[in-house]
Amino acid sequence: MQYVPLLIMFVLVAALVAVMVNFGRWLGPSRVSPAKLDTFECGNEATGTAWGRFSVKFYLTAILFIIFDVEVVFLYPWAVRFRELGWFGFNAMGIFLAVLAFGLVYEWRKGALEWE
Repeated sequence: MQYVPLLIMFVLVAALVAVMVNFGRWLGPSRVSPAKLDTFECGNEATGTAWGRFSVKFYLTAILFIIFDVEVVFLYPWAVRFRELGWFGFNAMGIFLAVLAFGLVYEWRKGALEWE
């Protein structure tokens, strides 16, 4: 009996998600016209499929970007509380930055940052 409110919440959330996903389909115009089928913005006709392959280096660069974004997320609160954390906080952040620097040097030596 104690899980009934949780079950009601899940049902309401599922209904809300279903409504929001289909909202555009219900209210938006669905008439096909030559203007809608025309080439978008660039003026060139589309060739090939949209499922083209990307270089692995693109993904490596994206992963590196995410890693260093996460680094900033951890550095900011540390910098705000720097004095309160003392030497323990300083050493912990030093280890964290050393691991990230090691990863960056490794990726650099492997050539992940080289574009050809």
